[in-house]
Amino acid sequence: MADESDLILDLVWQEFHEVVNMTSEELRAFLLASASANGGDPASPEAAMPPLGRQVLQVLGKRKADLTADDVETMRQAVDRVEDTLAEGAVDEDDDDRRRALLEVGHNPLRPSRLGG
Repeated sequence: MADESDLILDLVWQEFHEVVNMTSEELRAFLLASASANGGDPASPEAAMPPLGRQVLQVLGKRKADLTADDVETMRQAVDRVEDTLAEGAVDEDDDDRRRALLEVGHNPLRPSRLGG
């Protein structure tokens, strides 16, 4: 029988991959472009990325078996940000601040959901 921590990890992993609908390449490109547009250091563009977005990017590059407790917390934060932002209502192309907040954690609100409904 799986212990409770395994079940929690499975649930967080599933929720994370349901709300993060961008590939790691898409997220990296967005974060780098955003950092550059905001005057980020050209010598270290990754350092100018938002911390949560950078952490989500790292999680996307891992297998579930390789996750740390910090990675699980990152996944929870990303899911919470997406759910909280979407709870405020639909996000369209003209809602730049909310759309960017979602894109920073790998959720493209203009892309069809993986949830199927």
